[in-house]
Amino acid sequence: MKRGLLLCGFAIWAAATVALRLAGQHVLPRAGSKGVPILFVVSFPLMGWVVRRLCLRFQLPREQWLEGALLVAAPTLLLDPFSSAYFPWVFPNMAPEVAGVFGGWMLWCCAGAFFGVSVPPAKQT
Repeated sequence: MKRGLLLCGFAIWAAATVALRLAGQHVLPRAGSKGVPILFVVSFPLMGWVVRRLCLRFQLPREQWLEGALLVAAPTLLLDPFSSAYFPWVFPNMAPEVAGVFGGWMLWCCAGAFFGVSVPPAKQT
């Protein structure tokens, strides 16, 4: 069950890395542009929703959702510092100046994942 969440985290990380390597120049805006807050505002709740859905899919008890979020986010937290450090080599299609946006975006996505599982579900009426 928990292993599946870690595998999902690796799959998400790998798919996102490949997508950014192929088309990242169309996704990551330059620092200071209006696109950065838009990217962050969209990504935060999206990652919260994705991780909540994964915890439900893997039938994780509610009290273990934070651990589930850690398992999903772990590949990003452990591997993307290297992607940031070697940004021009990992993402040759993107301007080196967007490395900071990339690093901030990865932190923002992980924060969204943790926040998403920390907020209690809405009460059903």
